[in-house]
Amino acid sequence: MLIYLVRRFFLAVITIWAVSLISFAIIQLPPGDFVTAYIGQLQTMGTIVSQAEADALRIEYGLDRSFAVQYYKWVSRILEGDFGLAMEYRRPVLEVIGDRLWLTAALTFTSIMFTWVLAIPIGIYSAVKQYSLGDYFFTFVGFLGLALPNFLLALVVLYIGFVFFNANVGGLFSPEFADAPYNWAKILDLLNHLWLPSIILAVAGTAQLIRVLRANLLDELRKPYVITARAKGLAVWRIIMKYPLRVALNPLVSTIGYLLPLIVSGSIIISVVMSLPTVGPLLLKALLAQDMFLAGTIILLIGVMTVIGTFISDLLLAWIDPRIKLETT
Repeated sequence: MLIYLVRRFFLAVITIWAVSLISFAIIQLPPGDFVTAYIGQLQTMGTIVSQAEADALRIEYGLDRSFAVQYYKWVSRILEGDFGLAMEYRRPVLEVIGDRLWLTAALTFTSIMFTWVLAIPIGIYSAVKQYSLGDYFFTFVGFLGLALPNFLLALVVLYIGFVFFNANVGGLFSPEFADAPYNWAKILDLLNHLWLPSIILAVAGTAQLIRVLRANLLDELRKPYVITARAKGLAVWRIIMKYPLRVALNPLVSTIGYLLPLIVSGSIIISVVMSLPTVGPLLLKALLAQDMFLAGTIILLIGVMTVIGTFISDLLLAWIDPRIKLETT
């Protein structure tokens, strides 16, 4: 076990380094740089920037250096806890991400909880009561959830809220709390707004996990060890909860590898549609502006969460499924 953990740790470090290098390189692939995008934005507003001013900006942000030097300086600062300067905001990257990061984490965690709390009992019921009226109903709802894009559902909810209730259901705060300091009133306001986008984010994931859990559990319930246990007179629910469900949960546990990155990024499209102050729209804006330090930091955090999520899912799979063994050689 110890050898496995040490090996995975070193592989994780190498993976994170590769993610940082590749993401930093990809951000710089488009022609130009942040100064080019910034000058283009100024020119659309009628402001003319001279070549000397552009060169001065590149020197200020260190964009006059080679790719290797820029990457080395960025990584060196990261090891000291400094993720660089967000060029567009002229503030440290961690300051810019700040509140958005924990708001994204709260939104994603809530949606994951909705997904699992709904998907697991419904999936078990659909498998145990196969072809019942309830199974047909949840199957229909599941296919509907898979077919309906989340952003379209968000647009429908915004339309209904505005037209029928004369209320703006977008965002995570009421206008009077948007820029206010945090207190109990603002936290309660956040909780009042948090549930709706969480449910919208959870719809597709819930529908998918219901179908996956139902299919896997049906496969396990038809295996000889379950048939033998039932023939011996053991209670059906006791049999299901002891072994078949643990095996059927494998696909759900394996999704932790890509669920944890959502804690950092959130759903970009849903966040843009519903005006949610999460990290996703910030990443999109940073990529369009070629703000390599801000975009690179967010992508690096996503990579780190992916590595951590995959490692956690591997350990949980080995725990819930006795057929899986950790390789130590």
